[in-house]
Amino acid sequence: MFSYRISTLFLLLVLMLANWGDAQAQSAFYNAANNYLKKRADAFMTITGYSLTPDVTTGSLSIRNNGSDYSDLQMISLGGGDRISASFPLYLEGTMAVNRYNPTFTDGIGNSSVTVPVHWNSVTGTGGIGWDFPITNELRIRPIANVMLGHLESDISIASRVLQNRTGVDMQFLNGGRMNSYGLGGSVMLDYETYQPDQEIDVELRYTNIPVRAFDSSTAVQGSADSQSVAIWARSRVPTPITLLDRPLRAVFELAHTEFLGDLRGALGFDSLSSIGTGIELDRSASDPIFSRIRLVFRYQFGQNVHGTSIGLAASF
Repeated sequence: MFSYRISTLFLLLVLMLANWGDAQAQSAFYNAANNYLKKRADAFMTITGYSLTPDVTTGSLSIRNNGSDYSDLQMISLGGGDRISASFPLYLEGTMAVNRYNPTFTDGIGNSSVTVPVHWNSVTGTGGIGWDFPITNELRIRPIANVMLGHLESDISIASRVLQNRTGVDMQFLNGGRMNSYGLGGSVMLDYETYQPDQEIDVELRYTNIPVRAFDSSTAVQGSADSQSVAIWARSRVPTPITLLDRPLRAVFELAHTEFLGDLRGALGFDSLSSIGTGIELDRSASDPIFSRIRLVFRYQFGQNVHGTSIGLAASF
């Protein structure tokens, strides 16, 4: 009888240790997954910083780096800005962006690994208001106040079920992963414009700093990012001998370069992006005063370890 009790107690002890070990393994995996998710949430919030302001280098960007730590990314944005008039130099700008980021969730606990795609999707909107202070007739300085709102959501329900089926760990903390974000910051711009009958030249030098923070979000995906950049952009428009809609068709030549600072620097494997573009501009001012000009520009974009092409369509009001 005594021996039976000892055996029973020993068996219960073994079961308790086994359950404790399993609970520890699940807890370790849970913590690892949670930390990974937090890291990727910060990373994606950083990525949204690339599309907070009108910038031709990141207006349409798709990155796929196989065999590295950097994952698939698609970014597209629509934005622009201008002053009300020369006599009332209030400057207004706005940008809407949609981003999709595909990092890879890998379980490194134990001898086995589980790799599951976890797609993140975000929509951001940024507005800016500024005022022009003329330096010369062609050159002006423009301080701008910026505000940003964004929402991030993960395609997580399928991924959480796959993880739970393969590991036996309840991944409820991943379900409904979402993040709302806001940013308050500003920019300062030097704007040079000279419009002559034989050539039109625009040059902008801009510094932007918009810190981004999370609010009203899932506990597991609280994030923050320091979004800073310095960008220079130049465009030349030259009339061609071709006449359309009673106006000369213009050839467009464009150069742009952006240096990313703060958390943006190196976040995607590069510190800067450059763009070279050429295209045409149709002047509709004689027939349509609303859309005075329409531009089509083909761009080649490049930076450290990345390169690609894009097509931009723009309208002047």
